[in-house]
Amino acid sequence: MKIVVCVKQVPATGEQRLDPVTGTVIREGVASILNPFDAYALEEAVRLKERLGGEITALSMGVPSAQETLRRALAVGADRAVLLSGRAFAGADTLATARALALAIRKLGGADLVLCGRMATDGDTAQVGPMLAELLGIPHAADVSRIERVEDGRVTLERMSDDGYRAERLPLPSLLTVVKEINVPRLPSVTGVLRAARAEVMVWDAVDVGASPEDIGQRGSRTRVVRTARPAKKAGCRMLDGFAALMEALKAEEKR
Repeated sequence: MKIVVCVKQVPATGEQRLDPVTGTVIREGVASILNPFDAYALEEAVRLKERLGGEITALSMGVPSAQETLRRALAVGADRAVLLSGRAFAGADTLATARALALAIRKLGGADLVLCGRMATDGDTAQVGPMLAELLGIPHAADVSRIERVEDGRVTLERMSDDGYRAERLPLPSLLTVVKEINVPRLPSVTGVLRAARAEVMVWDAVDVGASPEDIGQRGSRTRVVRTARPAKKAGCRMLDGFAALMEALKAEEKR
């Protein structure tokens, strides 16, 4: 079974600094970590490999330092790692990112299952996974909380919805985005860390995956940040006497 796990390196802090000109996240001088949601996707891939056998490829797009994030993926059980890196990929929105990842997965020969975290903590859009599935032309399910079984060319799963949980069955190949309820990620073992340190992280640029400059990076993005601003911090307290006073205050706030 061929599994591809898409992972991302994100800033370790919740305080994001944005470039006032490009509107992109400033990553220089900021400690980075594996996107927390992607850790759950990676763990689920390793568990599936332990049950069913196969191969896991960890795939990422980012700056050269993202190799360290991929080495963590290797340390916990991924078999190989691929990084898309180069100026042509810079400044990508979610669509341009999905296009680049789709090209890389095709270069890898496709996958039986693509796993992604629900979203990245530096963007919170939850768009890349579903976009990637559409570009690959495969079915997908979002917010998966359990993978029950993979057999007979199908994956049976449970996913979170607005009114509870839904049981679904998808044909393979397919793409799943997972939530943190799906498992508890393991820590890398000493043996895993040593193996990852010796392993090669394949680095591909736009030419390697056959990407057109018009489809990736900032040139291939269909959205852009026009302006950013921090919300003003406001604090205050009003003492209200009874439920009727509360309702009046809420109605007045509604009209503002």
